[in-house]
Amino acid sequence: MKLSIVATLYKSAEYIEEFCTRAGTAAKELVGDDYEIILVNDGSPDESLSLAKKIADQNYHICVVDLSKNFGHHKAMMTGLQQATGDRVFLLDSDLEEEPEWLNLFAEYMTKHQCDVVYGVQGARKGGWAERVSGSLFYRAFRLLTGISQPDNIVTARLMTNQYVTELLRHEERELNIGGLWLLTGFDQRSLLIVKKATSPTTYSLRAKLSHLVNAVTSFSSLPLVFTFYVGGIVSLTALIFIAYLIVRYFLGTAPPMGYTSIVASIWLFSGLIIFFMGVQGIYISKIFTEVKRRPYTIIRSIYRIEREDSSK
Repeated sequence: MKLSIVATLYKSAEYIEEFCTRAGTAAKELVGDDYEIILVNDGSPDESLSLAKKIADQNYHICVVDLSKNFGHHKAMMTGLQQATGDRVFLLDSDLEEEPEWLNLFAEYMTKHQCDVVYGVQGARKGGWAERVSGSLFYRAFRLLTGISQPDNIVTARLMTNQYVTELLRHEERELNIGGLWLLTGFDQRSLLIVKKATSPTTYSLRAKLSHLVNAVTSFSSLPLVFTFYVGGIVSLTALIFIAYLIVRYFLGTAPPMGYTSIVASIWLFSGLIIFFMGVQGIYISKIFTEVKRRPYTIIRSIYRIEREDSSK
């Protein structure tokens, strides 16, 4: 198999037919008839699965992987990559915001630079000001706290060699962040500037974005734990200095300052810090708890695909 195209389905019913048609046309231009399109149904609540199965029954190029429930976009993508057999794998979203025709553009760029991965980057993030600001803050916070140089406004669309995909799948995190794993896997990766369309509203709420940031940072960095250590050290040192100051004042015959408000404020402040730091440690402990159980990060209910010899029936 020369090429595998992988996409996930979630509330994608209105896009599936056009996506398959356009993706198939782009694939034929590049590799002829030697390709497959893998659609991973991530527990979509609409008719995405039934429509995808109907298309697969009439086209042997289409493979539908039905997950047992909604596991999340990143885990569904990794599951799709596990099923891919092509020498090159083109991963993208199925909502047509990322155009299937980019395949040939990415392939030309990969051949020109002899690289292992070509991924798309937006010049300007789509959406309103809130989405643009939150996206910018996410990438800055991620780079600052993890040390991983993930570029701004990276998109899902990427063309990868089979060797790269094989090594990417060696990562076995249960609470995974695929954006960090893409870069952590290494190899020669090149960015390509693209223009992403806005065909549907984002499914990532502010709460989901914050959760995604916490998961991303704690998956790739222990810096929050180191930060709590240093802050604890600074607070302790400050307290010792203040105690020494009070002792000096006592021996000089000056009564220490009194104040109910300052005492209450201090208790609230340090109680809040203690709870916060315990929460940070709790997040890491919960990740350890999740990882040591070694549960699969997705469960496949069934795979729909017809054999090539049945395509004429």
